[in-house]
Amino acid sequence: MDEALRLQFLLQTLGDANRLRIIRFIGAGECSVGEIVSATGLSQPLVSHHLRVLRERQVLEPRRQGPFVLYAVKDPRLLDALGIFLQLTINVENKASRQPMFCCPPWWQRNKSK
Repeated sequence: MDEALRLQFLLQTLGDANRLRIIRFIGAGECSVGEIVSATGLSQPLVSHHLRVLRERQVLEPRRQGPFVLYAVKDPRLLDALGIFLQLTINVENKASRQPMFCCPPWWQRNKSK
């Protein structure tokens, strides 16, 4: 799978507000399903569904502790990346609509001499 497809797959996984809420909560430390349900206000079946998706797509890592399964973010750099994306959304919302989004020409206008 090329890098663009891998990135698309990850971004599609992260493209759900409930999953982002779950990741944000788990980012503070390992959590059980019950703790996630309490913190997010989501139903237990919905939390379990999202946890399964995040686990299957290698975003979260489960660890069994007695009768409980605790979840943690597999790569903490993801939390840094999500923080950057959050800052970008704040910056975009605060910018005047006339300012360009990018400081370079679009990809289709670059390197036309080749």
